[in-house]
Amino acid sequence: MNLIDSIKFDANGLVTAIAQDAATNRVLMVAYMNRETLQETLSTGKMVYYSRSRKKRWLKGETSGHFQTVREVRIDCDGDAVLFLIDQAGAACHEGYFSCFFRRKTGEDWKIADAKPS
Repeated sequence: MNLIDSIKFDANGLVTAIAQDAATNRVLMVAYMNRETLQETLSTGKMVYYSRSRKKRWLKGETSGHFQTVREVRIDCDGDAVLFLIDQAGAACHEGYFSCFFRRKTGEDWKIADAKPS
């Protein structure tokens, strides 16, 4: 069975895609893929997502130059999430941070935990 046939896409035809930095193991972002963007990612080695807000294909880095190159692909035990170990060029977050998970809870507040890469 090939990878795509192992995936359980949701009612909207999407699967959760997690991008994790291959060098540091930091989770960089969570997004979604449909069958076509998953297939394109697997064939090109560049991360291609499906934007739910824009309702279209989204090649990560197409406008920012912050591409994500796939090193390894894994699926979870249920087949409803795909984990990509990637090499990140520049920032993964649209706010300019290396990871979208740049806020840390400190007491009752959220603090910026990471500096923006230069």
